[in-house]
Amino acid sequence: MTTSQLIKDQKPGAARREGRPGIALAVIAACQLMVVLDATIVNIALPHIQDALKFSTTDLTWVVSAYTLTFGGLLLLGGRAGDILGRRRVFMTGILLFTFASLLGGLAQEPWQLLAARVLQGVGGAIASPTSLALITTTFPEGPERNRAFGVFAAVSAGGGAIGLLAGGMLTEWLDWRWVLFVNVPIGVLIAVLTPLYISESERHSGRFDIAGALTSTGGMALLVYGFIRAADEGWRDNLTIGSFGVAVVLLLAFAFIESRAKEPITPLRMFADRNRSGTYVIMLSLAAAMFGMFFYIVLFVQNVLDYSPIQAGLAFLPVTVVIALGAGLSQRFLPVLGPKPFMLTGSALAVTGLAWQALISSDSSYVGGVLGPMLIFGFGMGLNFVTLTITAVSGVAQHEAGAASGLLNTTQQVGGSLGLSILTTVFGSASKDEAEKQLPHFMADGSAEQKAEFAKSHQLPAPWGHEVLAQGISSGFVAAASMAVLALATAWLVIKVRKSDLEALAGTAGPGVG
Repeated sequence: MTTSQLIKDQKPGAARREGRPGIALAVIAACQLMVVLDATIVNIALPHIQDALKFSTTDLTWVVSAYTLTFGGLLLLGGRAGDILGRRRVFMTGILLFTFASLLGGLAQEPWQLLAARVLQGVGGAIASPTSLALITTTFPEGPERNRAFGVFAAVSAGGGAIGLLAGGMLTEWLDWRWVLFVNVPIGVLIAVLTPLYISESERHSGRFDIAGALTSTGGMALLVYGFIRAADEGWRDNLTIGSFGVAVVLLLAFAFIESRAKEPITPLRMFADRNRSGTYVIMLSLAAAMFGMFFYIVLFVQNVLDYSPIQAGLAFLPVTVVIALGAGLSQRFLPVLGPKPFMLTGSALAVTGLAWQALISSDSSYVGGVLGPMLIFGFGMGLNFVTLTITAVSGVAQHEAGAASGLLNTTQQVGGSLGLSILTTVFGSASKDEAEKQLPHFMADGSAEQKAEFAKSHQLPAPWGHEVLAQGISSGFVAAASMAVLALATAWLVIKVRKSDLEALAGTAGPGVG
């Protein structure tokens, strides 16, 4: 049979080189790795981005939030797009958009240019990430082959954070911070080229896009985050601060109204009718809020106060990924025996303990006593919760709605992280301003002429006075983070009532859910 006859015999949308599942899985896993890795690889470069583009510490939070807000806000819409338009087509669109945005971000010369690129990255990630998981179900037959594919996907998701820490440190120190974004370009182009060769198009399903729901929810949360960050710089009486909160409330109320009337809502409100599922979402929102803020400010502390290089900073965080994995493995093993509530209570209590310890941080704190010890406690608690919350979120949900329930949990994590970081930034901004006023007279009395000349240009106190300001702001922020973890602990204690028997139906589906 000739090549032209083979092409004619192929089904429309079929992969040009079918029968190579290993390569297809590598393409899907590479996409997930790129999206997961993006969070930690950029975090390590934050101090260098701040210096290069002249971000204030409070505005720097938008480098993280611009991505997580759009990613979390559009995640469910991205999954819906794959079902309606075809998963391979949507997957490639998301990859190309993410790749193009990474190139723009690496070329940014002004803060707004980088933030616009991060928004585009979030849109691309929201399109590509849920579709990549769905492609496994259409590419691999049900049974051991699909289970192995889910296992690889879960391993990549879990390991991507650690890889990002090391890669971010090496790229920033050996090349430049811009390469934490440029590195996505060749990977994304390669994925886009290989996808039509080895992955077939999925069957399209009828459905509607809940554009109004996606825009009102994302816009409302963005304005809420903006209000908190604005308050950190301009105060609570600023007209723009008050206005952003007001419009945010209006948009979020409009979102709730739209979802209650929509025939195919992006966020089915019935998911919140079950107390266990609602409690699970509150716990994830609270813990993610504390976690995103903690990592953001600890990265600044170890590089600006402890004077770690980017590579040293990346290595400094690796033990945390190990204890998160240990906690996740432990909970997955004993969840059928003990049920979810003990893990939620223990994990949340450990998170409170770790954050309360970190609230004692000062400019004299060492890495082991001020950073590593509390992060290990916090990380192990988060590991106990991640698997438990994922499985509990889909407990008692009909099979056809399991994707929506778990997707909503992922959305809660991303949006909660953005909201928590903005709240911590408000506390940080207020506390650091007060501390700067206390340190300024000491600086004027003891600082050198060169330091005073630099201060006149940058309005930033140099070390050691600047270290005191940063450490005090971070310490106050961790008090707020610990309060968020207390909310998670109270929810686990008072709201969660799920029993071991409620999880029996999920015994065979825990793997994909965890991934």
